[in-house]
Amino acid sequence: MTSAKSTETSPSSPTTAGAGARSATAPAAPAAAGRHADDAASNPFFTPSELPYGLPPFARIRHAHFLPAFERGLAEQLAEVAAIGASPDPPTFENTVAALERSGAVLRRVSAVFFNKANADSDRATRELEAEIVPRLAAHEDALLLDPALFARVEALHDDRDGLGLDEEQARLLARHHGARVRAGARLAAGQQQRLRELNARLATLCTEFQQNLRADTAAAALVVDRAEELAGLPADEIAAAAENARALGHDGAFVLSLLNFTNQPQLAALEDAALRERLLAASMGRGGAANAAVAVTVARLRAERAALLGHPHHASWQVADQTAGTAGAVEEMFEKLIGPAVAHAEREGAALATAAGVPEVGPADWQFFAERVRRQRFDLDAAALRPYLELEAVLRDGVFHAATLVYGITFRERPDLVAYHPDARVFEVHDADGGPLGLYVGDFHARESKRGGAWMNELVTQSHLLGQRPVVVNNLNIAKPAAGEPVLLNWHEVTTLFHEFGHALHGLFSDVRYPLLAGTEVPRDFVEFPSQVNEMWAEWPEVLARYARHHRTGEPMPPELPAKLREAERFGEGFDSVEHLSAAVLDWAWHTLPAAELPDAAGVAAFEAAVLARYGLAHPAIPPRYRTGYFAHVFGGGYAAGYYGYRWAEVLDADTVRWFRENGRTVRESGEVFRRELLSRGNSVDPMTAFRAVVGHDPDFGPLLARRGATATP
Repeated sequence: MTSAKSTETSPSSPTTAGAGARSATAPAAPAAAGRHADDAASNPFFTPSELPYGLPPFARIRHAHFLPAFERGLAEQLAEVAAIGASPDPPTFENTVAALERSGAVLRRVSAVFFNKANADSDRATRELEAEIVPRLAAHEDALLLDPALFARVEALHDDRDGLGLDEEQARLLARHHGARVRAGARLAAGQQQRLRELNARLATLCTEFQQNLRADTAAAALVVDRAEELAGLPADEIAAAAENARALGHDGAFVLSLLNFTNQPQLAALEDAALRERLLAASMGRGGAANAAVAVTVARLRAERAALLGHPHHASWQVADQTAGTAGAVEEMFEKLIGPAVAHAEREGAALATAAGVPEVGPADWQFFAERVRRQRFDLDAAALRPYLELEAVLRDGVFHAATLVYGITFRERPDLVAYHPDARVFEVHDADGGPLGLYVGDFHARESKRGGAWMNELVTQSHLLGQRPVVVNNLNIAKPAAGEPVLLNWHEVTTLFHEFGHALHGLFSDVRYPLLAGTEVPRDFVEFPSQVNEMWAEWPEVLARYARHHRTGEPMPPELPAKLREAERFGEGFDSVEHLSAAVLDWAWHTLPAAELPDAAGVAAFEAAVLARYGLAHPAIPPRYRTGYFAHVFGGGYAAGYYGYRWAEVLDADTVRWFRENGRTVRESGEVFRRELLSRGNSVDPMTAFRAVVGHDPDFGPLLARRGATATP
């Protein structure tokens, strides 16, 4: 999920593609009365921030600043674009394409802060403004992409591109601006463009509605437990965190298990009470309900209509044409290669679980519980025994940061003098290997009622030599906050999630391009997860693990046998994980490969899901999809529509690259420099697959992924 991209990278916020602006995030400053700031001169979005690295001045930002800044930003960029299109001078790269990249400064600043707030620290006023402003931003993006005078200039440059003397990055930028406008419908007739604008505005409204419905439903579905005894099996610190969560939510004396954004909640692996496990899974899978089913159906139908307008048989065809996969057929081929081995692997795991449970088969609410029992029996590993060695601060500083120093030479210094958007968010200055400034990293690790679920990375400031900007990147996680004074102990999934999201952060921090549209994580959706998945490897790299995995009280290192057992135990569960992910991916794919007339109505969503899973051979009774339609926010609330396959597509690249790191004969530091120079620093200034080949030296190979997943290729 960049851009809001993460392990479960969050859906992107609206962008202004014509200017290369992107989504980001907002402050947790107190709201001022009224909708408009009294004094326009005091609006902090109207001028560039004077703080280090352009960090937004969160201490000065109030809710009342947002709407005036959006309105000025929208108007200013429209005027700038109109001036470019009306110029009497012949089009040049500088007066057209570079001018577009410079436009929209106020809108970039306010969008970055506001959408960060909408995701990380929302409130009623923020949600109301989000619902109002998102369709206006969608209309604004259409105005930029469909402006006929501007398109005529961009197309003239594109037609003459070979004679312009452009360097590689300029040529790439021109191609991206031209391609975005063609894909958006710039060549359609006026009546078709008008319908396209209506569709885009409606879709923007519906996706926001889906997200807001889900946020409310997820909060309402939190499981309230009256007695600590009912939570038997959970570690003591998790029970204490559930009590603290209950207190914060107004359930003093009780215990609350708030839901994470995916289906299988982590407590299912530990809770001894089978009935409570059933309740927890039912609460998780029941989110979204009728309201979001209706929204999802409408969204899918409108996307199908839009794809037809744009000359594609379905939304997936339109979407994948701009991804590294290239065609819907390539995605289907990937499914064919991965599904058979994944299901066979999961069946072997299920048989082992049934034996351990002494039953013919294990149900979905019990799978993780008995999987944990098998891991203890087969590998002598208790996941709860790892937690005392995985304290957040140690994982962050001696794990995530140390790995980045080991591989890339960069260093980190906390800056408590710099105010972030919420008291939980911490700011770190990042220095390059030569000691020079690189950017800022903001870590916001704890769950709270005002934050949406999941984990993600986004940017408050995008790197750009043209704009003189160094990057300011944000990582958000949802780790339960313990009682005051207690340590924050992580499970292994939370450790790998932190490493994953930091991989997205590195992609943004290492960006070294001129133009913001090409910077950092502004790469295809099915490529963006690749660098972050590679970064997960350092979580269990021996030199890194030995440094951070120490008992939080005694300082004793994790027993030497545990890492090896952990690696073995992780393999048991790869089948479940693969089927769970692939099931969600094919649901997304099916919603976006059918014409509107063949999509179900809201009442038929469950039957539609069942039919799709059966058709792909993924209807496993004990492994529900990682996301069902009603809470599939990646797809119906954001930018992953017909793109959730990208996690597996990117994992092919990831596994191949991890093999390269281990086997290329260079030192870790030397390999890190190659990976940074050839890929992380390039953003989208070169073709992403060209960057991949420049690192590993060959086309992607499925072999390392299948080996990692404990599977063999389908014949």
